[in-house]
Amino acid sequence: MATETKPTVIKKYANRRLYHTGTSTYVTLDDLAGMVKKGEDFVVFDAKTSDEITRSVLAQIIFEQEGKTGQNLLPISFLRQLIRFYGDSMQSLVPSYLEYSIQTLTQNQQKFREQVHQAFGGNSFGTTAFAAMEEQAQKNMTMFREALKMFTPFPLQPGTVADGTVSERPADSGELDELRRQLTDVQKRLDKLSG
Repeated sequence: MATETKPTVIKKYANRRLYHTGTSTYVTLDDLAGMVKKGEDFVVFDAKTSDEITRSVLAQIIFEQEGKTGQNLLPISFLRQLIRFYGDSMQSLVPSYLEYSIQTLTQNQQKFREQVHQAFGGNSFGTTAFAAMEEQAQKNMTMFREALKMFTPFPLQPGTVADGTVSERPADSGELDELRRQLTDVQKRLDKLSG
């Protein structure tokens, strides 16, 4: 009979100290990040109110990781767009979409690693390896293009040129122009990467 392991309980005190109830020791956000990377599940409770605050602690870990030099995973344009979704009618769809997207990326990452391992195992620079990498890269680019299309807040407007660049617009639509420019830049990068 399989037994389910319960997540480790972490208590956060008013002095911002985090207490690991499983080991009876104080831990840091870096320790919690290490637990996440190892696949260890935990929940965080406010020691005074007993409210679950796991989401805010995980967000704090991400914030600290993003602050470290060379560790940036979240592009500025993504963060801005994410902020725009708060209070928007699409807000309820974003969490499930992001969860699905990261699961797909994780699955593809593992497949890619397996393909590289198989390809480079006995043949250091064989054509099989490059074909496998190219195929996986194409799949990833297709997925990102589809994701980009889904979150484009508006279709191409009449002033949009066939190559995706936006023609001159009146000064009052500057924010829309900036968003269009960012989307066009992302699309061009994706096209360049997919080769």
